[in-house]
Amino acid sequence: MINFFRINVTKRVAFFLSLAVVATTSAPLQAQETPDTTGWFSKTFSQIKNRLDNIVENGDHEMYLSGYSYHGRHTYTEERIRELNKKAWGLGGGRTLCNESGNDESLYLFAIRDSHFKTQIMAGYAYEWIWNLPKTPVVVSAGYTAMLMSRQDYFGGIPFPIALPVAGIGVKGSKFMASYVPRLSSNKGNGDVLLMFFRVEVK
Repeated sequence: MINFFRINVTKRVAFFLSLAVVATTSAPLQAQETPDTTGWFSKTFSQIKNRLDNIVENGDHEMYLSGYSYHGRHTYTEERIRELNKKAWGLGGGRTLCNESGNDESLYLFAIRDSHFKTQIMAGYAYEWIWNLPKTPVVVSAGYTAMLMSRQDYFGGIPFPIALPVAGIGVKGSKFMASYVPRLSSNKGNGDVLLMFFRVEVK
């Protein structure tokens, strides 16, 4: 089980929440500026913050449930796979907004038990293009996520930015999802990982 109440974990969660508060509460101030008095950076910053603010205010509440990670058989040795944790139990929450194009935009905070039995925390944004399967309630999605991640085996737990692909299949309000972490080193002891989880709307 993940010990969510360890002091160092609590501090990292507080850090992520602080980033979210700053991002969302600063949007109204930026929106008051006129196009004639703002530069490119200010306009871009305002657009991003307004988009995040819209997700927070109008998105549906969702719960994230994780339970399994698959380690690539061609990038890890059999001995290494036996040492790694595949039961990536985890819990998270967030909001998802269906935008004017019919695609999903999400903000989330998610903690799991990583491959080394340590706590991994992720906070970020995701964009998914949505396709409806004809004559069924089933939808499939594919997109990307840009996040801050905290792991004990990278930078001593200091959050670092990373972008990863995501994909999903499900029905309205419930989706099975996966995110792929590619191999970042030619070392046979380090390989690719597929994290699988559920995203469920909470009424």
